[in-house]
Amino acid sequence: MKTIIFKAADRGSADHGWLKAKHSFSFASYYDPTKVHFGLLRVLNDDIVAPGMGFGTHPHDNMEIVTIPLRGSLEHKDSMGSAKVIKEHEVQIMSAGTGVTHSEYNPSKTEEVNLLQLWVFPKVKDIEPRYDQRLFSKPKNQFKVVVSPDKSEDALWINQDAYFSLASLDKDISIDYKIKYKGNGAYVFLIEGSIEINGEKLEKRDAIGISDTEKFSFKTLSPVELLVIDVPMH
Repeated sequence: MKTIIFKAADRGSADHGWLKAKHSFSFASYYDPTKVHFGLLRVLNDDIVAPGMGFGTHPHDNMEIVTIPLRGSLEHKDSMGSAKVIKEHEVQIMSAGTGVTHSEYNPSKTEEVNLLQLWVFPKVKDIEPRYDQRLFSKPKNQFKVVVSPDKSEDALWINQDAYFSLASLDKDISIDYKIKYKGNGAYVFLIEGSIEINGEKLEKRDAIGISDTEKFSFKTLSPVELLVIDVPMH
């Protein structure tokens, strides 16, 4: 089993006033040659957007984009005709495919929105762009798959052999995670709380990349919220 630790304090930072961003991987003006991607996971941004502010209309193509609001709401509009507001406990996916433009704004006049946005390289290029979002419950002390390549699952479909799983875990829980697709690795991102994994203690917003294994285990040291991105390594 191979592991690589990504400490929260070592992430890239950007402060534009209306936007405070943390970049787990190289993005925009932040570049670290040791943090360009983990397998086919290219971007993990932890953004805080001020009330009434947001990202104006901009283009994407050939990227699978997953957005997870942690606090607050985000208004989305795109060239496919989608006009939606995503909220906490919802997950959004957009397959940019041959090309799409969209905007993202915080519709609140008083509250910030904190969101995770993740980009995954697609399995098939130049597909027809598509959009979907869904409200998910997180059953206690187990993983909930929210993004999957299997269209038959109760999850959002992604154009890649990747799985996104969320979990809410109590303190002092020992839990196993089995890699879902042969050759995949897992990027474990700790949203809240602290865990011990492979002898390493991880705190809020820390992450660990795990590869060359079929499963791994960890123990919670406090109540925990976490995200696992199970993604092809090549």
